[in-house]
Amino acid sequence: MSESADPRPVSGSHSELVRWMGIEDANLAGLVHGGVVMKMCDEVAAVAAIRHCGKRIVTASVDRMTFVEPVNVGELLACSATVNAAWRTSMEVGVRVEAENPRTGERRHTSTAYLTMVALDDDAKPTPVPGLVTETEVEARRQREAELRRANRLAEREQIVGGRG
Repeated sequence: MSESADPRPVSGSHSELVRWMGIEDANLAGLVHGGVVMKMCDEVAAVAAIRHCGKRIVTASVDRMTFVEPVNVGELLACSATVNAAWRTSMEVGVRVEAENPRTGERRHTSTAYLTMVALDDDAKPTPVPGLVTETEVEARRQREAELRRANRLAEREQIVGGRG
């Protein structure tokens, strides 16, 4: 939890970006470049984090970016995000990416990402964020999983630093 404000519900952070994928988004294989998908994930995660804390934010890390299926040029790319967990000055934001065929409306899951965003004050220093209120079992599960990812990140960092001797 945080000292900054009353806890806020996960639903208040929900954000979505949708963009039509064009030729300029293609890689040499003729599919949408993974970097385009990653940029959209970063942008929608930032919007979700800002909606949660009402402050300027920066991306601290991308914990995981999983590409399940390729995205085709000509499809709509929809990235939806919510805050999964909030700590003192940081938040984990989960992003689900779906490609939509604009002719049929068929959607398929193509990517998932987990990003850690940090809130900043006016002096660009980390600042406390509101706690998070889960309202559904899915939100509670996502929060538990975010806590596990965070514990793994911290343990890995401790092991790496400790190994430097």
